[in-house]
Amino acid sequence: MTTGIIVIGGGIAGLSAAAALAGHAEVTVLEAEAALGYHSSGRSAALIEKNYGAPSVQALNHATFDPLEAGGYLSPRGLMILGKPGEDQAFAQDCATLGTKEVAVGEACAMVPILDPGKIIRAAYHAEAFDIDTDRLLQDFARQVRGAGGRIHFNARVTEIVRTTQGWQVHAGDRTWHGARIVNAAGAWADQVAALAGIAPIGLTPYRRSMARLPAPGGHDVSGWPMFFGVGETWYAKPDAGHLLVSPADEDPVEPHDAWPEDLTLAEGLARYEAVVTEPVTRLQSSWAGLRSFAPDRTLVLGPEPDEPSFVWCAAQGGYGFQTSFGAARLLADLVLGRAPDLPQEVVAQLTPGRLW
Repeated sequence: MTTGIIVIGGGIAGLSAAAALAGHAEVTVLEAEAALGYHSSGRSAALIEKNYGAPSVQALNHATFDPLEAGGYLSPRGLMILGKPGEDQAFAQDCATLGTKEVAVGEACAMVPILDPGKIIRAAYHAEAFDIDTDRLLQDFARQVRGAGGRIHFNARVTEIVRTTQGWQVHAGDRTWHGARIVNAAGAWADQVAALAGIAPIGLTPYRRSMARLPAPGGHDVSGWPMFFGVGETWYAKPDAGHLLVSPADEDPVEPHDAWPEDLTLAEGLARYEAVVTEPVTRLQSSWAGLRSFAPDRTLVLGPEPDEPSFVWCAAQGGYGFQTSFGAARLLADLVLGRAPDLPQEVVAQLTPGRLW
């Protein structure tokens, strides 16, 4: 089967890239699992805060925010930083990074009534953080791909990639696709996909991030609470459909796999959360883990491989995939299609693969 562009990976990175390219080329998406966004994309905290991440990530956040807002994908959430004794310097640094404004501890407790005023000495709040309707966003990108004549194939785990005189030959299961270009959006597996194609890896490291879902603490209505977290993001909590998600914000390097949480890691994170609230954790409704994959400089890798421009990187989202989706996809499409990017050249240089060599 012949196609113009083969996108390997059906998470938010691959689908947004495919949607941006689908109106300009015949696009085929190969997803290894039986559903879209099965791995990291389906296990996201689903928040956008424009000041979160490295400067290049923030540029993509800003480029993504307006399309998310215009599409109705956002709902207000807000975020709060909580400081304990001895954390003044780190608290100030977090506030400066995220652009939060310090508020009285009593005001913080009014917003999140389970906070313990005897344990927290400082708090800061920022209203400009928003939940993202990640499922609808994924499905809308998929509809855009199909509406432009593209195809999405499930259970298509890539096992072999061969360079040909016309482009690439990609084997997945018992089928073979031929394309002029490959977009490598394989998430934690992106370096493995590159190796199959004879392309040097970028040094991608997947890190496990765990999550627990708790019943609403104390029977409270948590829907209006902000996301709140400890200084240095040593844990965070976020309302979710009437429940509370709590993460130890762990970052353990692992091999690419279908991730699951470690009991001890979850317990340590929940203990850090319990240290600042009045309601103890009595039971977990569920728990899971996902992989956040980073390049060595912890920013995204977008665009053609310098020595093989028909091999295109769309990798190292590092947990920023949804909040950078429109901006990253637009930049990638600009680079693939030979258009001048909207982003400043210095930002483009911080995101393209050539910076790593």
